[in-house]
Amino acid sequence: MSAHIFVVEDEKPILSLLTYNLQKEGYKVSSSSNGEEALSSIKEKKPDLVLLDWMLPDLSGIKICQYLKQDEKVKNIPIIMLTAKGEEEDKVKGLNTGAEDYMTKPFSFPELLARIKSLLKRVKPNIVSEEATYLDLKIDRESMKVFRKEKEITLGPKEYKLLDFLIKQPKRVYSREQLLEHVWGDDINVESRTVDVHITRLRQSINIEGAKPLIRTVRSAGYSLEN
Repeated sequence: MSAHIFVVEDEKPILSLLTYNLQKEGYKVSSSSNGEEALSSIKEKKPDLVLLDWMLPDLSGIKICQYLKQDEKVKNIPIIMLTAKGEEEDKVKGLNTGAEDYMTKPFSFPELLARIKSLLKRVKPNIVSEEATYLDLKIDRESMKVFRKEKEITLGPKEYKLLDFLIKQPKRVYSREQLLEHVWGDDINVESRTVDVHITRLRQSINIEGAKPLIRTVRSAGYSLEN
């Protein structure tokens, strides 16, 4: 189950960067660059967490935060304020409106990601877990161990990363290019056919005797985790 994050940001480069990186981490992302529109959409969609820019052209992030925290239906949605304001009094003001956390631009995405995970783990422990399961397959991310029908399976580093990525959204089909982007990242010297090799190894490892095959090949499209 992937957490749903709503991003409210009027600077398009930052919005694009946040959306891309959050989706890369497996989150479902919705967004808006307009304060009034964002307020309405958040109340309708009820995301698991909101990244909220302080400075917006119409309705400020502070006002949006206040309105959300006054609404019984959405007041428990955690909010992380994003702003260029760095003064201590501004930080206090942001937190006093009900925001759970605060980050000053420019910020480090790994740090933001760590705060998102920490906050979600606290308020939505069923979504952010050190374990991920699909049918009789389980990943323990803390120990980096994989089990099928309670039997431990040994995977290589890339096979583990592939499985950890696929298990975030079972039944979704990913192309070779998408898997290269998410699992291999900036290693531009890797060919797309390399994915086939590692998928084959992963399939052979997790398809133990007496268990149903779990990696589906979709011709001309890619791969998915499903039986």
